[in-house]
Amino acid sequence: MKSFAIIARRSCAFLLFAATCVALPLPAAFAANHREAPLTALDHKADITDWFAFVSYDDPSKVTMILNVDPLLEPANGPNYHPFDPEISYEMKVDNNFDGDEDLKVVFRFKTQTRLPGVFTGFVGAGNGIAAPANSPAPVAPGTPIVPPAITALDGPGSEGLSLRQSYTVTIQKKSGTVWQTIFSSDPQMLYAVPANVGPRTMPSYPALAQQGIYNLGGGIKVFAGTVDDPFYIDLGAAFDTLSFRTSAFATGVPAVLSDDQDAVDDHNFAPDAVAGYNVNTIAIELPISMLTSDGARHAAGEAKAVIGTYGSTSRPRIKAQPTTPGGKPSVSTNFVQIQRMGNPLINELLIGTGDKDKFSMSEPKNDGQFASYLLDPLLARVINAAYGGAVPIPTPPRTDLLPLVTYTAPICPGCSAAQAGPVADLLRLNTGIGPTPTAGRRRLGVLAGDLGGFPNGRRVSDDVTDIAARVTVGVLNPAFNRFPNNRIGDGVNSNDVPYQETFPYVAFANSGRNSRHQNPETSGCSTPTAPFVPATCPTN
Repeated sequence: MKSFAIIARRSCAFLLFAATCVALPLPAAFAANHREAPLTALDHKADITDWFAFVSYDDPSKVTMILNVDPLLEPANGPNYHPFDPEISYEMKVDNNFDGDEDLKVVFRFKTQTRLPGVFTGFVGAGNGIAAPANSPAPVAPGTPIVPPAITALDGPGSEGLSLRQSYTVTIQKKSGTVWQTIFSSDPQMLYAVPANVGPRTMPSYPALAQQGIYNLGGGIKVFAGTVDDPFYIDLGAAFDTLSFRTSAFATGVPAVLSDDQDAVDDHNFAPDAVAGYNVNTIAIELPISMLTSDGARHAAGEAKAVIGTYGSTSRPRIKAQPTTPGGKPSVSTNFVQIQRMGNPLINELLIGTGDKDKFSMSEPKNDGQFASYLLDPLLARVINAAYGGAVPIPTPPRTDLLPLVTYTAPICPGCSAAQAGPVADLLRLNTGIGPTPTAGRRRLGVLAGDLGGFPNGRRVSDDVTDIAARVTVGVLNPAFNRFPNNRIGDGVNSNDVPYQETFPYVAFANSGRNSRHQNPETSGCSTPTAPFVPATCPTN
C-alpha cells in the first residue's frame, strides 16, 4: 500500500499538468465544467458541471455515481425554477473490460407535469392553506380556498401546491456483444425529482421533503434526482483575474500561495467561494460493485478487474421540429446525439483547445487519441510561470505525464498488464477494491495528500480538484518541482460553504430561494476559524 501511495502521488500530477496542454483562454481553466465549451455555454440544461464516482462511504460493497448538470442556478430564480429537460437523455457509463467503450449504462429520462395550469408559479403553498378573506370581491366568495397547504410531500396529501412536478425512470443496460440488454428498469414505480427549495413558507420542512426523494429500488440500488447545493467550490473571480489569488505566504508584491498552516486546513476557507449559495441539478445512484465489474464479482485492489472506467453524458434528439400552432408541442426524433461528456474533472477545460471543445464533448472516450496533440506543452503551466513573474518554475516540454490517468495502469490499476492498458480515453477510473477513507482521514487533496480514497482514484464531492490541478500543472510530482512555491499554489477555498452529507446522496440539499445568499470578495462570507489562519473577512487583495 505504501508503494501504491507513492506511485499514486506521481500519477496525479501526471494527469493534471499534462492535461493543461491547451491553447485556450485562461478563464476556462478552473471551473469544473461550468460553461467550459461553446456548445454547452448556450445549452445549460445539457451542461455537465461535475461527475463523481467513489466507493460509498458507509458501504464498501457499493459505488455511488453522481451526475451534476445545469450550472450556477440562482435559488430565488422563479417562477419555474430549474427542472430537468425531458428531451435530454442523462446517462452514466461504465467500461469494465479496458477497451475505453461503455459496457454498462444507466439511463435517466424525465417527464414534466403541470398540475395547476392556472397558477402563475411552479410551487405555491402556506400553512394549512389560505382562504379568501371577508372582503374578497365577487365572484370569489369569502372562505374560498385560494392558496393550497404548504408543500410537505412529493405525492399525495401535502403535494397539492406542487404544480411543476417531474417524474423519471431509471434503466440499466448491459452490453452483450453488440446488443444492449436491459437488466433493470424502475417501471412501474413512480420516482419524483425533488423540486427547488422555494422557501420556508412554501416548503417549511425542506430537508424532510428532500429525503422523500431518496428511493430504494431493491437489489442494493438507491437513486435520487433533484435540485441541490452545488458541491463544487472555487474562488472564480480570483482565478479568472489572471490568477490573482488572494492568499499569500510570500512577501508583499510576490505572487500569492497558501502558507503551510492554510494548506493544512481542509474545513475552512481563506477566500470567497464564488459558487457558494448556488444550486445545481443532480442525479445520483448507488449500485452494488458486483453489478459494475466484468464478471459480477468484487475484487481486491491489486486485481485488474477491480478497476472500472466511468463517465457521464447528456444527449439530445438529433432532430427537433418546433410546433406550428401556439402552445403546441415540438416533435423530436428517437435518435440521439451526444451534447457533452465528462470523465476526469478539468480535462476539457485544461486539455482541449476552444476550437475542439465541442468536438471533444460529442466524441467517444475510446477515440480520444485524436486529441493527443494537446498533451505536449501545457499552456496553463506557462501562464502560471509568467503571471508569477518566474517565481514558479515549470518543467521543460514535451510533457508526457498524462498517460497513467488516461489508460488502465498503475497507480489506479496496479494489477493491469500492458495488454490491458487500453486506448487513451478520458475516463474517471475507480479501483473498487480500495475502501472509502474514514471521515477523519479524508483529505481534500486526495492522493496528493496520501488519501487513496479520493481523486484521481475516482472523485468524491469534497475533493479539491482546483488546487490539485494548479499544483500538478506546475510539476509537483516531479521531485525537482515538488517544492515551495509550486506545492502551495491554491485559491484559498478549501471547502464547500455548507457541509456535505455522509450518506447517500452525499451532496447537501438545495439552498433556499427565500433566504439565498452568495459570497463576494468585499463581504464577510468566508468561514472564519481562529487566528492566525484567516482574517475576520475575506481579503480583497
